[in-house]
Amino acid sequence: MTVKKHQHDIYGGTMMQEIDLKSWKRAMHYQVFRNSVQPQYCVSFELDITNFLAKIREQGHSFTFAFVYAVSKCANEIEEFRCRFVDGKPVIYEKINTSFTYLDQEKELFKVVYVEMQDTLEEYIALAEHTEKNQKVYFTGPMANDVFQFSPFPWVSFTHISHTDSGNRDNATPLFDWGKFYERSGKILLPFSVQVHHSFVDGIHIGKLSQRLQKYLDEFA
Repeated sequence: MTVKKHQHDIYGGTMMQEIDLKSWKRAMHYQVFRNSVQPQYCVSFELDITNFLAKIREQGHSFTFAFVYAVSKCANEIEEFRCRFVDGKPVIYEKINTSFTYLDQEKELFKVVYVEMQDTLEEYIALAEHTEKNQKVYFTGPMANDVFQFSPFPWVSFTHISHTDSGNRDNATPLFDWGKFYERSGKILLPFSVQVHHSFVDGIHIGKLSQRLQKYLDEFA
């Protein structure tokens, strides 16, 4: 990734740098998708959570918080997932935080909870639990630019999912969903989807995320 070193600013609370289009190897591909009518696309696939689910249950952790951390940790390791638009220009963030929907079981309405990414799963879960518990409103304001967005859908084991479209072609925030997990051939499988902006993220990058995430889930202890 080539960035303009003279520009190093804070936006949305996270350090970021503007990408230099003159020397960026992806500049041509970026431009191809930059002005597409629908530049975001979505891919769905399965994850094997057999080991991860068992360990999380043994430790008494929330699957939602633990899985949001796992995905965010792996996605942060791939720089294409940290790219966004700021004032119409491409930038790359140093770190991406998290934003997820959380259901009020009594009212059957969800709230959007923002949680800063932490170094360890235990630290993240503790902060997520505290933040969710103390947030009384459904929406705290416009969503930050430096987040991964999560919207769990645990009632259906989907094979495909689509999302509402605001018409904002500069919305490059990756959106992650997961469905109801199920057992097959002795394994616990989880439907999972990734929506990204094609100016920054190609299929190969989603493939890298899939491999990193599956490895993390398999080796989680």
